[in-house]
Order: sequence, then structure tokens, then C-alpha cells
Amino acid sequence: MASPKEQVKPLAPANSHYLRSDEEEVASLHIKLRQRKYVHCCGCVSAVFLIIAVTAIVLGFTVFHVKDPMIKMNEVTVQRLEFSNGNLRTDINITLLADVSVKNPNVASFKYSNATTLVYYSRTEVGEGKTPAGVAKARRTSRINVTVDIVPGKILGVPGLMREVASGELNMTTYTRIQGKVKVVLVKKNVVVELNCTVRYNFSSREIQGEDCKRRVRL
Repeated sequence: MASPKEQVKPLAPANSHYLRSDEEEVASLHIKLRQRKYVHCCGCVSAVFLIIAVTAIVLGFTVFHVKDPMIKMNEVTVQRLEFSNGNLRTDINITLLADVSVKNPNVASFKYSNATTLVYYSRTEVGEGKTPAGVAKARRTSRINVTVDIVPGKILGVPGLMREVASGELNMTTYTRIQGKVKVVLVKKNVVVELNCTVRYNFSSREIQGEDCKRRVRL
């Protein structure tokens, strides 16, 4: 018979290994759920950044893309071109009026500095005109009136002038240069627009005919 002093160790429950197994399974499931939430969160963040990047690229190439401003010589008028005894009067300066338009296709204003228009006859500069600085508003067209004084002494010094006058027409070229800046959001670009025009003045009608212009833009 066993001694009463002997300690009887309780037997472990028969299903203890099942409890441990259940606990491990719950812990594993919890870890998997946390991993899934982490992956899902990372996926959402990546998707948001991807959408922002794609949107920025699309806007950069469309709405926020800096487009070329366009300048156009609408009309050229010659005044005070007078002759005396078949010769060009040298006591009166010839006045050339140029109507120039600046079209801004951007979503931001185009601020330009003083514009310069030069007049050439047979590759010789015979006149110059300047226009104050201005602003072409977003997606608007600004008109500039340029007055150029042509000194008769300069144009008379070019060979072949009287031969052209006798033919009834006078061929000249004009050069207009406009420099400015366009700022779209954080993008700022310097823009230089140049316009070269060849014009033919008819003495009979006193009008400009056969105007041919070429535009050049540098960003």
C-alpha cells in the first residue's frame, strides 16, 4: 500500500496536445492576416502613387505642357513715302506701321519684354521700331502696333532702289523678335519668338502685297 507521504502527480489532460495545436493554428492565422493587411496596404499605396505619377505625366504632356507662342504679321502699312521730281524725298522719314499679334496657347500668361522690329531693304537695315513690354493672357491673342521710321538717306544708299521704284514695286523684309517667359505651375520657360516677313509695296495702290512670313520659336 502506498505511503500517504508519496506525492501523486496529476495526469495531464488527455487533450492537452489538441489545445496547443489550436493555439498555434490561431497564432499562425493571425500572422497570415497581418501579412495580408500589410500587402494590401502596400498595394493601395503603390496604386495611389502610380495614379499620381500617371496623372502628372499626362498633365505634363497636355495641359501643363509649355506650347509655342505664335506671332503673326497681320498688316503692314507704309506712310509718308513721297517723291519729288521722280526722286525720293529725303527731308521726310518714311513711316512703316506693322500690326503684329501674339497668340498664347498656354494655360498661363506669356509675359514678354520690349519687342523689336527691324526693316531691311536689299539686306541693309533701313529702319527700327520698338514696342513696350506686355502680357498675352492665357489662351488669348494680344495685338501689338509697331511704328518703324525708315530714314530715306539709308534706303537711298542701297544700289538698285530707283530701278525698283521705276518698276512700281518695292521689296522689303521685316524681322520681329519677342522674348518672354511662360510659367505653368512649377515649370518656367524662357521663350524667344522670331518672325521674318518679306513684303512687296505697290506704289500705285499704296498697299503691301505678296506678304510671306516664317516663324521660329526657341524654348
